[in-house]
Amino acid sequence: MKKKNIEFVVGLFLIASILSFAWLSIKLGDIELFSKSTYSVSARFTSISGLKEGAVVELAGVRIGKVTHIALDREEYEAIIHMEIDSDIALQEDTMAAIRTAGVIGDKFVNITPGGADELITNNGEIEETESAISLEELVSKYIFESE
Repeated sequence: MKKKNIEFVVGLFLIASILSFAWLSIKLGDIELFSKSTYSVSARFTSISGLKEGAVVELAGVRIGKVTHIALDREEYEAIIHMEIDSDIALQEDTMAAIRTAGVIGDKFVNITPGGADELITNNGEIEETESAISLEELVSKYIFESE
């Protein structure tokens, strides 16, 4: 009788461990089981240095979406960023998108600054106002070579 109790407890522990590892891998993998309703928006930048697919899109410091695809316009030589924005967030037509750096590590993200227009950006719309990433290397080299 005692052996069955021990086996039962070990089985419960094993099931709890497997569920914990599954939850942890879903959280670390940034997988959404129940995806939110979103709409697509794109933006063009002259430089997105360090931005990667899956990067966060923020508005006032709150995550409102993510970067889904990055492409290069071979005619204009600009980077085109495709983002998925939560459908409960309405972006005005004069919204501005900027590439910013988060923390000391330097992870890049897209910061959205809302506009004041009455018209809204629809699905597959484009954010016209953009601000490219600031390259720290360019700033340092500019400072060094201008001071000589």
